Amino acid sequence: MKILKDILYNVNLTSVSGNMNIEIADVCFDSRAVKAGSLFVAVKGTQVDGHEYIERAIANGAVAVVCQEMPLLPDRSVTFVETAETHRALGFIASNFYGNPSKKLKLVGVTGTNGKTTTVTLLFRLFRSLGHNVGLLSTVKNQINDRTIKASHTTPDQVSLNRLLKEMVDEGCEYAFMEVSSHAIDQGRIAGLEFAGAVFMNISHDHLDYHLTFDNYIQTKKKLFDSLPATAFALVNLDDKRGQIMTQNTKATQYAFGLKFMTDYKAKIITNSYQGLELDINGQSVWFRLIGKFNAYNLLAVFAVADLLGEEQSEVLMMLSGIETAPGRFEAVNTDSSVRAIVDYAHTPDALENVLQTIDSFRTGNEKVITVVGCGGDRDREKRPVMASIAAKWSDKVIFTDDNPRNENPDMIIKEMMGGIGPTFVKKTLIIRDRREAIKTACSLASDHDIILVAGKGHETYQEIKGVRHDFDDRAILREMLELFKD
Repeated sequence: MKILKDILYNVNLTSVSGNMNIEIADVCFDSRAVKAGSLFVAVKGTQVDGHEYIERAIANGAVAVVCQEMPLLPDRSVTFVETAETHRALGFIASNFYGNPSKKLKLVGVTGTNGKTTTVTLLFRLFRSLGHNVGLLSTVKNQINDRTIKASHTTPDQVSLNRLLKEMVDEGCEYAFMEVSSHAIDQGRIAGLEFAGAVFMNISHDHLDYHLTFDNYIQTKKKLFDSLPATAFALVNLDDKRGQIMTQNTKATQYAFGLKFMTDYKAKIITNSYQGLELDINGQSVWFRLIGKFNAYNLLAVFAVADLLGEEQSEVLMMLSGIETAPGRFEAVNTDSSVRAIVDYAHTPDALENVLQTIDSFRTGNEKVITVVGCGGDRDREKRPVMASIAAKWSDKVIFTDDNPRNENPDMIIKEMMGGIGPTFVKKTLIIRDRREAIKTACSLASDHDIILVAGKGHETYQEIKGVRHDFDDRAILREMLELFKD
């Protein structure tokens, strides 16, 4: 139990009606979860306005309500607190309620369009191998040491996030590494958190269905760095021209990494093959299991973070050299077949091009590259023809199929993708809406040593169609079909 006035610390209050010294048993923003003694925070979301459920929350036992608009006739038995932005207030409230757990950890946030999941996963595995107690918050899963908690969002809601961070503290974690999405920043999910450091990986075309303009997307990412305390570090990829924008107003100590320019942390690719990467990192040559130029950036960022957190460089590189990639990130699907198959989460133009260019860099030219790809429904439509064009440009054969159509008409998604296919590429494209059949066809077309890329869903084990999630795992289907068509 916490006192209401204590958990409102750092929240900018507009007005108050009622007793601020009451005990609060729980913090909720979903009226259905409210119980006796709860504080209900009425959040105006993109789909639902919590103000419409204040009466229900009170009926379920809420003793206090935080809102942006006071009711005309507030219930006198309940304390009402008004603030300008309840979504941000919820972050501070949840943090205070759970004892400000982020201040008791070295919390590092990683943001960017591509590479977030791989980077935080590598950091988690590295620090575990170095003997530390560690927490992970990622798109794939949340983890506290060896205990896994299923992830439903890239960044959890404010209450779930602080509850998880408290569990990490209670279980002795020293560090926590988390993906920070642009949605999470904009929706105030990281409000109230104290970061020991933040990392900017890159930024490219994505989420414009939400942010509307690319500049809005960039400025949203920048807010993470604007909010860092002077005690934190701000690490940016200087090879991305927006890297310098991220740190324009930060109080944190600034560091940079990259492959092109002289930076605090610099890498050079010595060897890039299907077997792995050999990199020169700050003068030390190391072989890694990960593949591709994009992973050179991920590995370099991890090395830099570990160094900034005080780990010994040579031990970091030794441990990092043995760590495998995150699930569904350029993940080789190994079977007895001579066909090489790769699953990747690439669902943006930049990510897809990175993966296909990486494949092109280690192919001999005698094998075909067959790509299976789609685009998600209810998401940024502008990237669809761009992704289709990229897939056709870098592949010998491309099969357009359903990704997660969600509530959109899948035929319209494919039609918009085909808008990026000019006359030169038409002959190398197929449309097979059924994703299982598309993967089956790719496997049937493949000969010895050909390379199949199935892109877009990566680690996901479902396909969402008309609001229903159906079991579907690209990796499992690939293994099944490669077995079916092997010599």
